[in-house]
Amino acid sequence: MSLEDQLSGWTGPSSDTEKDKQDRTERMIREAIDAHEPFNDCSLKVYAKGSYANNTNVRSDSDVDIAVECTDVLYWKESKKGVHTPGKPYEGIWTPSKLRAELVSAMKAKFSDQIDTTGSTAIQINSSSARVDADVVPCFSFRYYMEHGSRDGTKIFKTDGSSIVNYPAQQLDNGKRKNNQTGFQYKKGARLLKRIENKMAEDGVCRELPSFFMECLAYNCPDSVFAHSTWTDRLRGMLIHIWNDLQGEEPNEGRWLEVNDCFYLFHSNQKWSRDDGRSFAKAAWNYFGFKS
Repeated sequence: MSLEDQLSGWTGPSSDTEKDKQDRTERMIREAIDAHEPFNDCSLKVYAKGSYANNTNVRSDSDVDIAVECTDVLYWKESKKGVHTPGKPYEGIWTPSKLRAELVSAMKAKFSDQIDTTGSTAIQINSSSARVDADVVPCFSFRYYMEHGSRDGTKIFKTDGSSIVNYPAQQLDNGKRKNNQTGFQYKKGARLLKRIENKMAEDGVCRELPSFFMECLAYNCPDSVFAHSTWTDRLRGMLIHIWNDLQGEEPNEGRWLEVNDCFYLFHSNQKWSRDDGRSFAKAAWNYFGFKS
């Protein structure tokens, strides 16, 4: 098999069989929530997020992330004091601990002993022959008020008392836009980088890096990189851009963003660094024997 055939094969989505398992997993989680009587008095939005929802997942990273968002409660933050006037405080029963406890009960009723609640963020549902692994994430509506407009997301309360703000809708929209702008090559490129990282980590060539980081590396490559006629040249272009643009320290301007365009890709709390991006690019370049 030629290198071009190998790379082209690595750009595809999950197999039809794997997709069926993912869809079945999502459907069963929705059924569990619908059947749980306490949720009759709670307004919930249940939706897939992450690689599965964005169609950038590959078989090695084919778990399903499902957000269960309680919209009865709106948490908020303002970019500058005074840009938002708060309304009447929420006085209902749906607290972070209540939402998590009811979701655990609902999942246990459906999936029995296949539930793992030891994680601080998600309720994990272990896979079976007919399902993939799944993370069910309890969260609440969140709004970030700015001087001009606002941004809607979700707020996740971890069991250790900390919290996380996510913007899954923005990630979905930006991924679609980037994919359209690149003639439907961006998501293929993201899947290619993920499969390369999986294979190199398996071979001991580089350390294991998060799937989302690979997606963000592809997202920050210019559209022109995806205009090449072959995947060999597209990959070369992505690796060159990643290597060149991540030289030196984090700049004050022109910083790389996550796919949601709401957070910087590199900061002190991330699980990766600029050096991880450079190291991945260099390892992949050498792995495929590219020449300068």
